[in-house]
Amino acid sequence: MTTPLEISTGRTAEGRWRLTAVGEIDLSNADGFRTQLAAAVRPDARLVVDLTGVDYLDSAALAALFLHAEQIEVHIAPMNEYLLKVCGLTQLTEVHVVRPE
Repeated sequence: MTTPLEISTGRTAEGRWRLTAVGEIDLSNADGFRTQLAAAVRPDARLVVDLTGVDYLDSAALAALFLHAEQIEVHIAPMNEYLLKVCGLTQLTEVHVVRPE
């Protein structure tokens, strides 16, 4: 059974490329996430990876992010901040914690 995950691409209000994921990213759907992330990465600009709507990330999701750490900027919800710090991703790329307003 595949865990529900919605992925979309588009641009931010500032015109930057963005990939947005909503749901959970785990072993059952990480291949799709990895494929769409790789397709969205641009050689000339950092891709904003918006994970603020992701409730759960496992090691398969982290592996996909690590593959493109130099080309992405990650936006996450506060609940995932500790995970990204502990795994070291925050030392390799920009990670922004987006707190609800």
